[in-house]
Order: sequence, then C-alpha cells, then structure tokens
Amino acid sequence: MSEQVNVQEQGQTPVQRVRNDWKTLVEKISYNAIVSNVPYLAFVAVLCVLYINNTQRAVEMQRELNNQNKILKELRWKYMDIKTQLMYTRMETQVIRNASGIGLKPLMLPAYTIEKDSAVTKPVN
Repeated sequence: MSEQVNVQEQGQTPVQRVRNDWKTLVEKISYNAIVSNVPYLAFVAVLCVLYINNTQRAVEMQRELNNQNKILKELRWKYMDIKTQLMYTRMETQVIRNASGIGLKPLMLPAYTIEKDSAVTKPVN
C-alpha cells in the first residue's frame, strides 16, 4: 500500500503535491481533528489563562514596589532634613542663643572638677 502511495507521489506534478499538502493540512484542522484534540486544547487554554494571570500579578506587584520606593525616598529625604536641623540646633552658638531666651548664660570660667579629700573620710563601723 505504501509503495503505491510512493509511486503515486513520484508521478505527481509539483502543483498536485501542493494540493495534496493542503488537503492533509485541512484534514488536520477539520472538525474531527479538533474534537479528537480537545484535552490538549483545554490544557493549552488553561496554560494561557495562567500566563495572563501571572503577568497581571507581576505588573501589579511592580507598581506596588514603585509606590513603596517613592514613599521610601520621601521618608529618606525627611530623615536627612531632620538630621541636618538637629545638627544645626546642637551647635554651641545655637544652644547659647536658645538658652539666653530663658535667662541662662554661658560660663566665663573654665569647668572645674571636685575631688574628694581622702584624709577627711571617717571609717565606717
């Protein structure tokens, strides 16, 4: 049987071969072929749905990450601003200026330490 098909194909013109190729392609796409491949087509459809869902989740997650990064940048700028203000208010001139408002004045004499005299101490009973 296959020998007869090979003999027939050898005797065909190129136009006839193309027509036969189209006929086999149409047979593969026909209703019976589609019905016989329903499980495979259902599997491909489920994979397509999962792929679309995964893509949408990835896009949504990327948007959320971008929003969180914007918030983080704003908070970082706020932190740096407050840190700079705190450094400015800790400067000696600013402390003196703020303390003068409540009546405190800086010492004109250098700081001194009080030491305990060891000869004056009483023994403990």
